Amino acid sequence: MTTVTEQSDNEKYQCLKLDNQVCFSMYSAVNAIVRAYKPYLEKLDLTYPQYLIMMVLWDQDNVNIKTLTELTRLDSGSLTPILKRLEAKNILRRVQSSQDERVKVIQLTGDGHELKDQAVSIQGNMLCKIDLPMTSIHQLKQQCEQIIEHLK
Repeated sequence: MTTVTEQSDNEKYQCLKLDNQVCFSMYSAVNAIVRAYKPYLEKLDLTYPQYLIMMVLWDQDNVNIKTLTELTRLDSGSLTPILKRLEAKNILRRVQSSQDERVKVIQLTGDGHELKDQAVSIQGNMLCKIDLPMTSIHQLKQQCEQIIEHLK
């Protein structure tokens, strides 16, 4: 026979069950998404964090590092080695800003611009793999943004 104390202990520890963790589901989904991106990004010789940087630069070239950090949500400690690897691949270059010589800006090279045409189909391929209605995808994105905002 189960006692009231045992029942409340069982209920008390429900929050520690892995299956009850929203963060675990989100973590697992992110890992699955990054794995699904991998074959597409390998064709471009990019990792997912490199791809994030490239998407910002394809949208607005000549971005300073502070802005790039904010837009990609990558900290500068993570960003610097990624930028060095992309620079070694001749995809981008780090140059001094014409407005402030203390500031570095990131510019795409010709090779970096050419990758944009090769990357244009990735999002459509990923949406097909995820196979959710666009309304659900937009809601999920909004909910993720809300979580990020609340946890800042």
